[in-house]
Amino acid sequence: MKICIVAEGCYPYVVGGVSGWIHSMIEAFPEHDFIILGMIPNRKQSGKFAYELPKNVSAVYEAYLDDYDWVNTKKEGKRTHLSKKEYRALRSLVLNRRVEWDTLFDMFQSEKFSTDDILMGADFLKIVQEYYNENYPQIVFSDFLWTLRSIYLNLFLVMKTPIPEADVYHCVATGYAGILGAMANHKYGSKLLISEHGIYTREREEEIIKASWVKGIYKTIWIEQFKKMSQVAYDKADLVTSLYSHARELQIELGCPEMKTRVTPNGIDEKRFENIPGKLPEDEGMINIGAVLRVAPIKDVKTMIQAFSFAKQRVSNLKLWIMGPIDEDEEYANECIELVDALGISDVVFTGRVDVAQYIGRMDYTILTSISEGQPLTILEGFANHLPAIATDVGNCRGLIYGDHEGDNEAAGIITHIMNVGEIADAMVDLAIHPDKRKAMGEVGYKRVVDYYGIDEMRECYGEIYGDLSLNRD
Repeated sequence: MKICIVAEGCYPYVVGGVSGWIHSMIEAFPEHDFIILGMIPNRKQSGKFAYELPKNVSAVYEAYLDDYDWVNTKKEGKRTHLSKKEYRALRSLVLNRRVEWDTLFDMFQSEKFSTDDILMGADFLKIVQEYYNENYPQIVFSDFLWTLRSIYLNLFLVMKTPIPEADVYHCVATGYAGILGAMANHKYGSKLLISEHGIYTREREEEIIKASWVKGIYKTIWIEQFKKMSQVAYDKADLVTSLYSHARELQIELGCPEMKTRVTPNGIDEKRFENIPGKLPEDEGMINIGAVLRVAPIKDVKTMIQAFSFAKQRVSNLKLWIMGPIDEDEEYANECIELVDALGISDVVFTGRVDVAQYIGRMDYTILTSISEGQPLTILEGFANHLPAIATDVGNCRGLIYGDHEGDNEAAGIITHIMNVGEIADAMVDLAIHPDKRKAMGEVGYKRVVDYYGIDEMRECYGEIYGDLSLNRD
C-alpha cells in the first residue's frame, strides 16, 4: 500500500516531537511504501532534510506557502475571469458561507489559473467589496483588500500544489496539510487519515491572539480562515485521531463528526534507551536538568531560564541542558542566549541538535515550560530512562505525569502553571533536594511508559487503522 504522509513545517526538514513521531511511524511499517508531501515556507529550504529517510520512503514532494506564480501569462487558454460556479465557490470561501471546496479544488488544480491574477482580478475585488460592506465598512478599504489578498495567497498557492497519487493520505495536522489531504481525497477518491498531535485550530488561534503582526479585526479573519480549513479536513477524513481524550473532545467541539474520532496515544521504543551512556566524571556533584526541545517561542524557553536563575540561587549545583535545534527561530534563540548572559547565570548549556540518547542518561530529571503541547515525546523518553518530569499544564502533560488510566494515578513529576516562574523554580528545587522522591517518581514514569506508551502498542493501533483503510478502499 502506498501511504502519503502530509506534514506542515516539520518532517523531514525540522527535528522535533512530531517529526520524530513521523519517522518512527514510517520505520514501524516497512511493509508499506511511503511518500512524503512536505510543506515548507519556500524553495530555499528545498531538500534540506534533518533526517536520513528510511528505506521505505520512495519519494519526497514539496509544497510551498510562499512561491512564484508558475503559470505562463502568455499561454493560450489561460483565463482570469471565473465561471458562475467558480465565482460562487470563491464567494462562499471569502464570505464564510457553506464553502464549495470541491469546485475550488478543481479550479486551482487547473493549469489555466494564475493565483496572482485571481487575487488581483475583478472577481476577487468584487467579492471582497461585498464582504467589506457587510462586515467592516468602518475601516480603510485599501488596507482591508491587501490584507485579504495576503491571507488567501498562502491557501491559493497550496491548492495549486501538484498532488502525488497514493492509496492513503495521512495528514499530521489539519490546516494547510489538511487542505492537501482533502484535495487528494476529492481528486483521487483515496482514503484520508488525520492525526492531530495538537489541535491545529486552537494552536493557531492562540498564536494569532498573541501576535503583534496582526491587529484588530484581522485577528478574527485569520482565525476564521483556519477554522474553515480544519473543517474541510474533518469533513473529508475517513478517520481523525488524537493523542488523548480531551483533544478528541476539542475536535468534536470544533466540528469533527464524533463517529470519525479515535484516541491513539503516542508510543516510543523504550529499548532504544537501554545501555546508553550514563553520567560522566564532569557530572559528579551536579543535578542535571534536561530540556529536550526546539528553541522557539512556543516552548517558552525564556520562562525556563528565568526560573532556573532563581532555582540556582537556592541550589548551587543545578545545571540546565537545553538540547535541541536553535536555528528554527534564530532571533528568539539569540534572545534566550542573551538572557542567560544578562542574568549572569552559570551552568546553562545550549547543545544545539543532538542525539538525545547520548545525553539523557546524564540527566536527573527533564523539564518542559511550553505554552502549547500535544503529548510530548520528550516526557516519555525521560520516563523510559526512569527520569521524572516537570511540565506546564498544557496538552496531555498532566495525564502523562499524574496518570490518566484507571488505577494509575501516582505522580511521575510535577505540573506547573504556564509562565509561572516561581512555581517552575520551586519544582526545580523540589526535585533537586529530594533524591528519593526523584527516584520514586522516575520509577512511576518508567512503569507508565512500559504499560501504556510503548512503540508496539502504537504500531498495533496504526496497523489496524491502515489495514481498515486499505480494506475499505473504493
